[in-house]
Amino acid sequence: MALAKARRSARHVDYWPGFVDALSTLLLAIMFLLSVFVLAQFLLSREISGRDEVLARLNSQINELTQLLALEQGNTQDAQDSLASLQASLLAAESERSRLQQLLDQGAGADSEANARIGTLSGELDAQRQISQRALSQVELLNQQIAALRKQIAALEDALEVSEARDRESNTKIADLGRRLNVALAQRVQELNRYRSDFFGRLREILSDRENIRIVGDRFVFQSEVLFPSGSEVINPAGRVEMQKLAEAIIELQREIPPEINWVLRVDGHTDNIPVSGNRRWTDNWELSSARATSVVKFLIQNGVPANRLVAAGFGEFQPLDPADTDAARAANRRIELKLTER
Repeated sequence: MALAKARRSARHVDYWPGFVDALSTLLLAIMFLLSVFVLAQFLLSREISGRDEVLARLNSQINELTQLLALEQGNTQDAQDSLASLQASLLAAESERSRLQQLLDQGAGADSEANARIGTLSGELDAQRQISQRALSQVELLNQQIAALRKQIAALEDALEVSEARDRESNTKIADLGRRLNVALAQRVQELNRYRSDFFGRLREILSDRENIRIVGDRFVFQSEVLFPSGSEVINPAGRVEMQKLAEAIIELQREIPPEINWVLRVDGHTDNIPVSGNRRWTDNWELSSARATSVVKFLIQNGVPANRLVAAGFGEFQPLDPADTDAARAANRRIELKLTER
């Protein structure tokens, strides 16, 4: 009897405490997994937030580099593409994290899947970290290139400032030389005017103030009738006497003019407005006036005047003293003019 009771008591085992222990253990395990998952989500959020700050800083640096270096647009574009890809991956990771958070909130209990996704996201984050590191390396390289370019620009600016200083100094020297040259030229002109006045005064004394030999402005004028027969370039005997006196006056004046004054005596031939006719030697008044001026120059050279101090020019009838169409005006316009000037 007692044995039968013992057997019945053995059959009624109390499973409730074991079930409670198992349930508590399972609950603790779930709480531990949730804590781990929350901690992982917190770390993931911090990592993603840090990546957002890095991305913002990279975008700012890339924008600045884009403005400074147009030549580096290709590399900058690659960096921007990498950053855009990183942003897209991070957005996908955030979307996946939201989806997992929803699964946890719904009590799906898919902890293994969440852990797997966390591992996948961690791998993706590592990959994105490597991409970010490469982007940072590219940015650093671009910063170094910008620094080198800035140094080159600074060197060029320094060289430009030195060149501008030299230009200012040169311009000052040129202006000073110009002032000196103007003063020297004015002195030369004054000296030449003084010698011209002396020369004309001596010619006036030598030629005894004849009516057909006079001074007009800065020129000494011989009427053509004094020197040449009508329609001829050959100096007549009376003209040779006058030209001989002129040659002596020029030779005497040459001794007094300083050698640094580069003077010449210009002999200008002029005619009236009557066309040349009946003369086979001249086709027009240009040739006649040039021939008469050349005859005077050659005669002066034959009488000792240096050839390098003489110039012959013919003006024909186109520089009249009197434009009137009268015999007196035409007689006044037929002339040989002498002008003492600088070469």
